[in-house]
Amino acid sequence: MRLAVLVGVLAELAGVGLTATATWLVMRAAEHPPVHALTVAIVAVRTLALAKGVLRYLERLTGHRAVLGEAVELRGRVYDDLVRRRHVPSATALTRIVTNVDQHLDARLRTTLPWLTAAFAGAVVVVVSGFSWPLVTGLLVTLVLLPRLALRTPRDLTPLRAKLTEQTTALVHGREELIACGLFDARVAEAAQTARALSRGERTRDLTPVAIAVQFGAALLMLAQHEPAWLVMAAVATFEITIPLAALTRPTPEPTGEPEPLRPREIPQLRGKTAVVGPSGAGKTTLLNALARELEPSAGALADAHVFHTTVRTNVLLAKPGATQAELDRAAQIAELDLDWDRVVGERGEEISGGQRQRLVLTRSVLAHPEVLLLDEPTEGLDPEQADRVLRKVLDDCRGTALVVTHREEQLGLFDHVHHRRPIGDDDVGRVG
Repeated sequence: MRLAVLVGVLAELAGVGLTATATWLVMRAAEHPPVHALTVAIVAVRTLALAKGVLRYLERLTGHRAVLGEAVELRGRVYDDLVRRRHVPSATALTRIVTNVDQHLDARLRTTLPWLTAAFAGAVVVVVSGFSWPLVTGLLVTLVLLPRLALRTPRDLTPLRAKLTEQTTALVHGREELIACGLFDARVAEAAQTARALSRGERTRDLTPVAIAVQFGAALLMLAQHEPAWLVMAAVATFEITIPLAALTRPTPEPTGEPEPLRPREIPQLRGKTAVVGPSGAGKTTLLNALARELEPSAGALADAHVFHTTVRTNVLLAKPGATQAELDRAAQIAELDLDWDRVVGERGEEISGGQRQRLVLTRSVLAHPEVLLLDEPTEGLDPEQADRVLRKVLDDCRGTALVVTHREEQLGLFDHVHHRRPIGDDDVGRVG
């Protein structure tokens, strides 16, 4: 990082020197002196112009190299810390940890490095100017005061990031199904709305207009003091380095503790086959995730819904590595999986349709044959008739308790209980016969 700062300072000074020299050259040339009197200035302008470009490239190269090296070390330390923990953090806490690591590295490159570069370059120009007080005052404002005023209020943006990731994934991998159902444009609009909300939350208070006003104010005061034109232009060039700092702030780390658990009255009693229904934003998926964290498996492992870049057989066997071919065929029959066992599904299942991905994951769940089955919209992407048929067979095969998040009221007859989620107010549990 020190080398990156040094190269950055040299690049900025080359730019300031280029502006000052070019200004002096123009002013001197207006006097029509002999050409040999301008030779040094002409060579200096060309040299500084070339040096600025080369040094700018080296600054980017050394800065990114330093941050990437720090990223390897920092992420390694975070991973080692997670491995040593007795209890693995929840997905929300892990998301916040990853976000904080990324923000730290991004701040090093986009905040720390520019600020140090501007500070050192500004100090050199101040010394060369003979400590001109308008220049000193202006640099203190743009280097120290405005960046402090631009600090944003801390806010936990993890839920918005998670929501945007989920919406983007659904758009990318379920595009054909959404278009067929006429829902693609609506889902794009929802993702765009989430992106705008996230952008508003991450946006800092941009005080760039104030910094520009300070720049011109300092230049006018220097002109009023009859400072030479080349020095005034050098000061203006220096402010061009510091003005972006009015919009560069170090974001506050997000809390990495576990989210507040749901109150007991918000959690349905696990008994029989229960459907969880409610409008979007009512917390159905949050409820399911909370239950998943509370339930520690006594045997086996949690079956993840991720589809890996390997064969159908390998993806399904994650639920029960020692399963026989007969067990695989039985699970596939229940979930109506119509894929060859040796077919490679691609990264995140991109080589198969969205409905096939859903049935592959359901096949994995059926093969695991757990005592407690938690499913979030398990038949999304299937046509209604097949969705109802597959869910009925999965529930009939379930040997214990099943809790299913669904938006299809037509499926409620398959369940013993229905748990209604509302955005506001108490929940109630009803029985469907």
